[in-house]
Amino acid sequence: MATEFFAEAGNAIALTITPGEAGVLQVFAGGDKIFDKADEGGHPELTRVKAMRAAIREKLAVSAAAD
Repeated sequence: MATEFFAEAGNAIALTITPGEAGVLQVFAGGDKIFDKADEGGHPELTRVKAMRAAIREKLAVSAAAD
């Protein structure tokens, strides 16, 4: 999952994937939280990973439009 996200975004936006103790998993793109395991009740299914990739692409498009 992380490899896919970093491949999608390159260095165009900030990506943060935070694993932690007790099963914490959070994903931030451009400073916005796009996934939190605690909020969503577990690890993401494939469809959720695809939705996160789409959110990253959207952030990239907004960033490109602002430039």
